[in-house]
Amino acid sequence: MDETRIWAPWRLGYIAGDQDEAVRLEPEGWLPDAEPTCFMCRAAASYENSEEARRQNLVVAVGRHTLTLLNRYPYTNGHLLVMPLRHVGELCELTAEEQLESVQQLGQLTKLLGKLISAEGFNVGLNLGRVAGAGVPGHLHWHLVPRWQGDNNFMPTTAAARVIPQSLEALWEAITEVESENSEA
Repeated sequence: MDETRIWAPWRLGYIAGDQDEAVRLEPEGWLPDAEPTCFMCRAAASYENSEEARRQNLVVAVGRHTLTLLNRYPYTNGHLLVMPLRHVGELCELTAEEQLESVQQLGQLTKLLGKLISAEGFNVGLNLGRVAGAGVPGHLHWHLVPRWQGDNNFMPTTAAARVIPQSLEALWEAITEVESENSEA
């Protein structure tokens, strides 16, 4: 089989183990019980330049109890992470408000992504504990992965590769524009 090359420059930081871009801005304040090494807690922190921090941290929505980020290393276009603002690692530790808002946010986002990027279905997953696949076992987060008919094409099947057709920056702008319009309504 011939070698296939797919340009995905945002993956280099992940492969090399580099700190991601979000570290450039230093938070002014942390939420109670935040873990400064947790990228989700960093995204939930307060910053002097909040708009630039949202962009760098790929924050697309903030609720009273939840935060939604673009996954910096997505499985598919539109892969989002929905999490409680609090650094909490067990389902039984979530408050009723955090549980409710998390599920409501997942529901709203499936509707938004269905319209915005024509997603036809979704995988919603929560990995509890490192052995279950949690990359950050101390901070619960749901993966919302958009799906399309036939998206299991030849690339992942024969080449062990996926193609993601939209940049994180373009998707961030599209989602935050819709979220901004929804919050004004």
